[in-house]
Amino acid sequence: MNTKLLTLFVAATAAGSATLKASPFELDATKGATDRIYSPYAGRGYPDQVLFGDTHFHTNLSFDAGLIGTTLDVDAAYRSARGEKVLSNTGQPFQLIRPLDFLIITDHAEMIGLAPMLREGHPALLADPWGKTAYERFSSGLEGQQQVFADIIRLATVEGTNPFSSDEAATSIWLDFLEKAEHYNEPGRFTAMTGFEWTSTPKGDNLHRVVLFGDGFDKTSRTTPFSMFDSEDPEDLWKYLANYEELTGGRTMAIPHNGNLSNGLMFNGLDFNGKPITADYATRRMRWEPLYEMSQIKGDEEAHPYLSPDDEFANFENWDVGNIAGTVPKEKSMLRYEYARSALQVGLELEGRIGVNPYKFGMMAATDTHTALASSREENYFGKYRATEPSPTRHNNEVIPAKSPDLRILTSQESAAGLTAVWARENTRRHIFDALNRKEVYATTGTRLRVRLFAGWDFESDDVSRPDFADHGYAGGVPMGGDLIDAPNGKAPTFMIRALRDPDGANLDRIQIIKGWIDAEGATHERIYDVAVSDGRKIADDGRCKTPVGSTVNLEEASYTNTIGDAVMSAFWQDPEFDPKQGAFYYVRVLEIPTPRWTTHDAVFFKIPRPDRVPASTQDRAYTSPVWYTPAK
Repeated sequence: MNTKLLTLFVAATAAGSATLKASPFELDATKGATDRIYSPYAGRGYPDQVLFGDTHFHTNLSFDAGLIGTTLDVDAAYRSARGEKVLSNTGQPFQLIRPLDFLIITDHAEMIGLAPMLREGHPALLADPWGKTAYERFSSGLEGQQQVFADIIRLATVEGTNPFSSDEAATSIWLDFLEKAEHYNEPGRFTAMTGFEWTSTPKGDNLHRVVLFGDGFDKTSRTTPFSMFDSEDPEDLWKYLANYEELTGGRTMAIPHNGNLSNGLMFNGLDFNGKPITADYATRRMRWEPLYEMSQIKGDEEAHPYLSPDDEFANFENWDVGNIAGTVPKEKSMLRYEYARSALQVGLELEGRIGVNPYKFGMMAATDTHTALASSREENYFGKYRATEPSPTRHNNEVIPAKSPDLRILTSQESAAGLTAVWARENTRRHIFDALNRKEVYATTGTRLRVRLFAGWDFESDDVSRPDFADHGYAGGVPMGGDLIDAPNGKAPTFMIRALRDPDGANLDRIQIIKGWIDAEGATHERIYDVAVSDGRKIADDGRCKTPVGSTVNLEEASYTNTIGDAVMSAFWQDPEFDPKQGAFYYVRVLEIPTPRWTTHDAVFFKIPRPDRVPASTQDRAYTSPVWYTPAK
């Protein structure tokens, strides 16, 4: 780092935590502050590249994949993520537009590897009375396989009983998976990380967490996955995570997902037993759950039109009819405790009452694929289950079957989303986990647009155009996921944003800042500001652009052109209504121009009608992790 930058960094951080929370990056200590070096980049210690990956991913090792037709295994998953062409579970060629930078495979902890064991007649399975019967049924053909799957779902999710448990078999499968991750991990080029999904589903409501490890085989081999049969209480999962770190010296975290299918449980301010959460609970939740997966196959969970009636972009890929089991309908009162934006507001309320914000999470997204294929683009959408891979009949398959037609979710309603983008120094397990842990990450709904955000007290409009934009941002402020604390006298937060379209995708429509805050009476509010718009459109005095970007989508050809929108956008913004006594959060939403939805691509390819349950076009987008402002206490 050059002397000037080091001086700026030291000045900014030495000014005291009353203004900025210091960045956790390691500075290069091989050169003293007075040494002169020609290369200004030789000592750089901050994240200088964005990496795209899938953080919630299933192979044939998951019972709800392998038992219903997924044959692709861990090897196929890593090969596909690295950019190789593979055959899908239905025998169709599949390839990503570009390789992913990292992949975290997270098969279900419950009965991990049961499907391959049934197919091969594993000795441990045949030694178990239920396992022997299940193997015989499974081997009898499709009808028998369906009976076995229905039996498992009934026992596991309705009765809460583990139909088959073998520590020896589970350990063997887990170790084999970890060894394969080591084989495919190539630091600097492709990072293979490991984890599992904990599938807590009390009374059919979704409380699932994805568990991620930041370590390699030497540490992850010293544990085995924690399942819902061990406990359905998130606090017990946190104890497991703490024990892992204490035992191995490693690092781990849990990531909640699909609050929209929790029927209000995910962010309701109560613990698993229905008691109001305490400051201790809130502290532990943010210690172990720093992120929220808020966009994936089962809907987008940024906002909802009922909660945000003034947000014309809130009605986006909403799944809002019931819980994950399709057994209990949704009530409007539940919605506030299911969506990211309202949950961030609830967090501010709780901080005012108990002194700690339990929902101070960063934003991320994933596919939650159950095909072992990281498919996230509209024009290359291979479904998330074998039955929803490309076919002329897939649109009306039931993803969530239910007795009541009003609670059913069809394949046509699947979202192509999503991917997690991390700002990192290197493409390694350590640096990716670091980025996730400090929340310098953002969610995309499937494409790879680039977004960078900095917040501080002294940025100026010309700073957005600086060639050393990132240097200046880190030296004088905090990135996405950071904190501003106790505003200096007469200052209001300033923000610098840059966005770049996916090089193989659509132009950008606009950049928005979404602000949420809590007033003196404890009531929460939200407001959306358009801070940059394409094509020379104007932003009115109220901070909104009244003119839509338009559309170039040709529905009959499932095509579009980049003759509208901008390839690159930037913005400087200062909060015009800032009150230093009011806690707040700010995050950026970047919208692409309209493109054909995957269902429209299907209609053209298979020459079938477009489904009427979903729109014909979509606007993919990105959501950054917030920056929080906290007044002095």
